[in-house]
Amino acid sequence: MDSLPIHFIFLWGCRAISDLLINGQIREKEVRVIGADGEQLGVLPIQEAQRLADEAEVDLVMIAPTAKPPVCRIVDYGKFRYEQMRKEKEAKKKQKTVEVKEIRLSPNIDTNDLNTKISAARKFLSKGDKVKVTLRFRGREMAHMANSKHILDDFAQALTEVAVVEKPAKVEGRSMTMFLAEKR
Repeated sequence: MDSLPIHFIFLWGCRAISDLLINGQIREKEVRVIGADGEQLGVLPIQEAQRLADEAEVDLVMIAPTAKPPVCRIVDYGKFRYEQMRKEKEAKKKQKTVEVKEIRLSPNIDTNDLNTKISAARKFLSKGDKVKVTLRFRGREMAHMANSKHILDDFAQALTEVAVVEKPAKVEGRSMTMFLAEKR
């Protein structure tokens, strides 16, 4: 049973969970061993550590290969992998992904249309998203880019109570962009 390498790769949401070296796969001379109930057994030769794992009828799993000496744990490998996957799943649930919502404006936008866009941005910001405000120029509008910057300034001014300007207005090709984030 020791001579056959046990090789598991679990796929969890399109991401491979890296496999650990267990039992006969470990090629170190000496390892620091942690027992089944968490107590430190000290630095032991690999044969002694494997013998202890065999007596307990569980696996010897290398959990810290970069440590000096590497750290191995006497544990049931299947149960250990299940616990690791569950912890990763819980951590993933608690993560908050911040989306960037884009609002497009034109240089000749009317005040009522601008107010509608401002209310949409306010809604996005209240949900915790960031907002990318893009002022797009077409044709002859390109000649008057500097005169239209006040539209982005007015937009940011209208949202001062709920948002801060993360990146100020900047010209990029045929558009001028500004990023807003929720005020903390």
